[in-house]
Amino acid sequence: MEPEDLKKLVSVRMPFGKYEGRLIADLPGPYLAWFAREGFPRGEIGQLLALMHEIDHNGLSGLLEPLRRRG
Repeated sequence: MEPEDLKKLVSVRMPFGKYEGRLIADLPGPYLAWFAREGFPRGEIGQLLALMHEIDHNGLSGLLEPLRRRG
């Protein structure tokens, strides 16, 4: 993980699926857990989803709030 990856969580939008257009940081925990069980997509989007799953699973979503405010 790079520090830049955290910024991407609050700026990159989900490019497909049920939550298309929603920020990665705003995806619901059960959706992220589904990917964890079924497999994350390849590439950057999969890496971001896996990172967000870890953050959400460990109750650390509040760490992203300062990054949201910076826009």
